[in-house]
Amino acid sequence: HPPFEASSLLFELNHVSVLQVSSLHHSDCVIKREHEKCMERMAEDDPENDLEFGCPWLWDNLTCWQPARVGEVVVVSCPELFIQFMSEEDDELGKVSRNCTEDGWSETFPHYVDACMFDEPNTTHEHPDMYYVSVKALYTVGYSTSLVSLCTAMVILCRFRKLHCTRNFIHMNLFVSFILRAISVFIKDGVLYAEEDSNHCFLHTVECKVVMVFFHYCVLSNYFWLFIEGLYLFTLLVETFFPERRYFYWYTIIGWGTPTICVVIWAVLRLHFDDIGCWDMNDNAGIWWVIKGPVLASIMINFVLFIGIIIILVQKLQSPDIGGNESSIYLRLARSTLLLIPLFGIHYTVFAFSPEDVSKRERLVFELGLGSFQGFVVAVLYCFLNGEVQSEIKRKWRSWTVNRYFAVDLKHRHPSLASSGVNGGTQLSILSKSSSQIRMSSLQAESPAT
Repeated sequence: HPPFEASSLLFELNHVSVLQVSSLHHSDCVIKREHEKCMERMAEDDPENDLEFGCPWLWDNLTCWQPARVGEVVVVSCPELFIQFMSEEDDELGKVSRNCTEDGWSETFPHYVDACMFDEPNTTHEHPDMYYVSVKALYTVGYSTSLVSLCTAMVILCRFRKLHCTRNFIHMNLFVSFILRAISVFIKDGVLYAEEDSNHCFLHTVECKVVMVFFHYCVLSNYFWLFIEGLYLFTLLVETFFPERRYFYWYTIIGWGTPTICVVIWAVLRLHFDDIGCWDMNDNAGIWWVIKGPVLASIMINFVLFIGIIIILVQKLQSPDIGGNESSIYLRLARSTLLLIPLFGIHYTVFAFSPEDVSKRERLVFELGLGSFQGFVVAVLYCFLNGEVQSEIKRKWRSWTVNRYFAVDLKHRHPSLASSGVNGGTQLSILSKSSSQIRMSSLQAESPAT
């Protein structure tokens, strides 16, 4: 078995494009879940009723067949396992049937492969598990790259006090949300899919559920801080004067507090009404909307804010005070737009409101694979390539270089000072004081003569 299941990708994808979880499950977990349901139905059935039927309950390792009388034909839909083999044009799964004969159940007709497998001429299908392994490798590299770059960016923004302002504080909170999101993905994969067998399909431990709660909180917080970035920039452009510190207080409450409320409500509802497995599957749509609703709302509002900011930028760039020809205006507008797309998470709107069964594989690659690099892109654009950050780093580098040069120079010119245990900074202050005193004495000596 592969070291993870397709649903591990869909946990993340649920927050990204709100794709239904049941659309791409790994075969082991799907079969085990269907087998469990079949056993429950058999247990609930009265054994005395089986005497009326010529063919009893049957689990054929793919489908659960209910009892039937001799001569009856039972028709069922293809197992959920075959959803991943469907073409985009197919609206529903195929049908298979069995006849109840005097000798028992007949073979399935048509065969599962013929009825349920999509077979297009001249098309070779990659094994689904290999596809999921490739996507998992892609998002693992993406989140690892983002994690390293975001941690480096956080060190830079925290180290230099001149970079401490409301705008950068919001960036730092966004960086932290990206860091937590990446960590939560690695923890989830480590806890749920540590073993290469399919025992993870029916984990019921408290540890497993806590991991899923933490994962949902981190992803939801990330979306809310993307929303706050858009809200802050829009407010900055619309209002001339506004108390940034007071706004930042409310931004913090929205960014970290609202996801807490949503996740707590979701966990309580799951505990009382849908306490099944590890809380990794979200078959109850009503409960899942507690998480899915805020995600969709943040994506939609951010898209509206993005359009509003672009309109404001067009108006400002066309102002005669800005100057420049038409091509330079469009160039600056395009640059501003490209900078805002990763900061607002606008790329999530590509599939967020499209039908759930459209381009499932493309969604995985675009939103899970490429989306995992979003933190890296944001760190590069808003820290490493930021002019203010680069200027501060250059200033600190020049200051360190000058101090080091004078410290080495003093060591050679004044060995007695160097050997006396006085550091370079103290030597510089002594020399500056002595030089100023010499200058003052010379001026006093020259003043009587004049």
